[in-house]
Amino acid sequence: MPNVTLAIPEELHEKMKKHSEIRWSEVVRKTITEKIEDMEMMEKLVSKSRLTKNDVEELAHKINGEVFKELNRR
Repeated sequence: MPNVTLAIPEELHEKMKKHSEIRWSEVVRKTITEKIEDMEMMEKLVSKSRLTKNDVEELAHKINGEVFKELNRR
């Protein structure tokens, strides 16, 4: 199995050391797996779409505007 090295802020590393019972490599492995699964699902959905990039950007803009309005109502 290949190894991956990552850099994390010192403050985060100190917090992680306080929880040595946690297998941090397993946490990272699971998180990467979930992200890859999400990306594969998105690729599958997009591959069947007839929307253009501009269509998607326009929809995203409209959705973001509606979400902003809803959050400001609260």
